[in-house]
Amino acid sequence: MKRYLLAALTTCAALTEAPVAFAQTVCPAGPAAVVLNAQTITTNTTWTRNNIYLLNGFVYVENGATLTIESGTIIKGDLANKGALIIKAGARIIAIGTPTQPIVFTSNQPAGSRGPGDWGGVVLVGNAPTNNPAQTQVEGGVNAFYGGPTANNPADNSGVMQYVRIEFPGVAFLPNSEINGLTMCGVGSGTTIDHIQVTGSGDDSFEWFGGSVNCKYLIAQAGTDDDFDTDNGFSGRVQFGLAVRNPNRGDNASGGESNGFESDNDATGTANTPKTSAVFSNMTVLLPTATTPASPFNTGSSALIRRNSAQSIFNSVLAGRPYGLTLNSNSANLTTANAAAGTLSFENNVVATMGTYSRRAARVTSNAGATAGFSPNAFVSAAGNDTTRTFASLGLSADYLNYDGNCSSNRQCTPTFTLPAGSFLTTGGTFSNAKLTSAGTGVNGTFDVVTFRGAFGPAGTAQGSWADGWTNFNPQITCYNVAGQTLANREVANAPLQALTVSPNPTDGTAATLGFDVKTATTATVRVVDLMGRQVAVVLNGGKLSAGPQRLLLPATLAPGMYVATVTTGEIVQSVRFVVAK
Repeated sequence: MKRYLLAALTTCAALTEAPVAFAQTVCPAGPAAVVLNAQTITTNTTWTRNNIYLLNGFVYVENGATLTIESGTIIKGDLANKGALIIKAGARIIAIGTPTQPIVFTSNQPAGSRGPGDWGGVVLVGNAPTNNPAQTQVEGGVNAFYGGPTANNPADNSGVMQYVRIEFPGVAFLPNSEINGLTMCGVGSGTTIDHIQVTGSGDDSFEWFGGSVNCKYLIAQAGTDDDFDTDNGFSGRVQFGLAVRNPNRGDNASGGESNGFESDNDATGTANTPKTSAVFSNMTVLLPTATTPASPFNTGSSALIRRNSAQSIFNSVLAGRPYGLTLNSNSANLTTANAAAGTLSFENNVVATMGTYSRRAARVTSNAGATAGFSPNAFVSAAGNDTTRTFASLGLSADYLNYDGNCSSNRQCTPTFTLPAGSFLTTGGTFSNAKLTSAGTGVNGTFDVVTFRGAFGPAGTAQGSWADGWTNFNPQITCYNVAGQTLANREVANAPLQALTVSPNPTDGTAATLGFDVKTATTATVRVVDLMGRQVAVVLNGGKLSAGPQRLLLPATLAPGMYVATVTTGEIVQSVRFVVAK
């Protein structure tokens, strides 16, 4: 949740960071998309897998209507018109994908040119309680409201989302007003949310504003701001979640931080009820520390709990950020008082180092004094927490640090997250705290009692393979031009064009090079266009290239802004986005 004004150029660089275009099959020409201009759906509607849909603006589903999306359906969001899908209070979404036919919301930009903030995202609004005294408008310029005295149904049902991917969302509607990947405002426990992957969000990956919805099997990959953000009295339960970051992508707003968890009771830390009391178990929240993380991570926390929140975390693995758990008590209602009283629990977690920072497992930051007798070190060292490990000693597969398809030789890959038999995380899961043993209400409301810590279990268990099949860890190269084809396409070993990059990126424009490899000798044209698609330079016009690595100097006269370099050969067209900042 951003609270700072972003400078225009910094926003451009941070929220639309240029991705690398990887080798891919040639995208076939697909059918014309069904264009959904900004509109309100007022009757029951079904989107089918034999079509590709384009959200060309904000598309609302109104109170009383149900939107059904078939498994295997592709929905793209427009960049210029800020496509987004908003399910209003009283409306429902029935988006039930399967492991072999997930539903995909993604960017409308071509493969190789996608980035955070390419479109809006998915917003669910319900009638479950929040601690907002009055109705509140959904952030991001959305014309929908939640909370207030009439939002009083904890079991409210906003529908079903299962086996759904949300890729490159998080458009900045206005400065300091972004849409998240999946936003849940006052969503009730009658709603089903599980098996959701958010990749490359321009803001938070998941954010809950009040409500009581329970969620399982969530993946936050390569986002920009926070991975899991809770506010305004969210009281749901979340189990089995993975967050992994691109260390070069963070919240570059003035004073911005990119945290794993971020939790507030509300924006000013009041005592408004219901208090934020979400319970998370079996989460794995990681920040790779190679390459060296960008500045938004310098003061970041794996878990930042502040402003009178009483969120709890159990049986989880936190690694990579300089601080494990930060309790911020910058109001009269001290967060540390919640920890001292046991309403905020942090138990049986592993807080590991990863080598880059001089890390502290726990700290308190305060502008209003500290709770008498409370020690953050004693708090995090008790209750079964382990702060002695390095990441290497966890015994995890290297795939746990996968982001943006970061695999050897830039290949498409499906990471392996199953816990190796030798990992000490296969044991030690504890579910004795009353927050975990008390009867859950609503869908996904009961915790699965497991013996492991972190998001994934050992081989041979359902929890060891829950990310298999339906996920995509490199959607940058996926075609999405064939209706119903939502599983990741594989790299072709003899792809004619590979490893397309701009270096450095961002660049000051004086010495940037476009690099790529060609498998066999070919003829190519290289153009640079701006985000409106206007050609600004021709770097190579029908030039002959021999097999092997190519390095082309980009124009030094480009004005500050964002551009796309496109390489066209007789076999393939590939593009890469880059930023000029002078």
